[in-house]
Amino acid sequence: MSAASAAKTAKVVAGVCAALALGACGTSPAGAGPDEATPGPPGTPAAAATGTAPPPQNSAAATSPAAGLRFGSEHRFPSGLSVSVSSPNIFQPSENAYPRSDRAAAFDITVYNDGQKPYRLSDLSVRASIEDVEVQQVQDATRGYNGVVDADRDIPPGETVGVTLAFAAHTEPAALRLTLRPDSSDETKAVFVGTV
Repeated sequence: MSAASAAKTAKVVAGVCAALALGACGTSPAGAGPDEATPGPPGTPAAAATGTAPPPQNSAAATSPAAGLRFGSEHRFPSGLSVSVSSPNIFQPSENAYPRSDRAAAFDITVYNDGQKPYRLSDLSVRASIEDVEVQQVQDATRGYNGVVDADRDIPPGETVGVTLAFAAHTEPAALRLTLRPDSSDETKAVFVGTV
């Protein structure tokens, strides 16, 4: 190979390496792409959020619910319904709680209806599991955890409703999966995960 050919080959190889390096600069780090959920806007707890609200700000970023969204994120379903789940509030249930549990995690869940028709709140299914074992919802009126009190309520298009639900937790911190389905008879779901 002549010196001129070797120089030309070196330039081509350098050009390819430079193009690959520039391409790598434009990629997102693992876990930061469009499939990663972003936290919802800070504000009042969902239990106090009832009424008209603007569409959620992070709907497009909250995708890939089957892989698990972080607590504090939101997800928009194809129907236009959006749900957000707060970070867990860990508490010790009172003696009047049912079922009895030494430790529990409460979540503020905000439901925003950006669809074309009213949404019946009783259609929302919320299940929690730790290590693939379902854990029970805790009712504790003393602490203010009464479940969904307006289950037969319709959420008109453009309105938001907040509910607070509590679930039994292990005595030691563990990973909890909260699965929300807008219709319990449908496979469509959003899964939120975190340590409680």
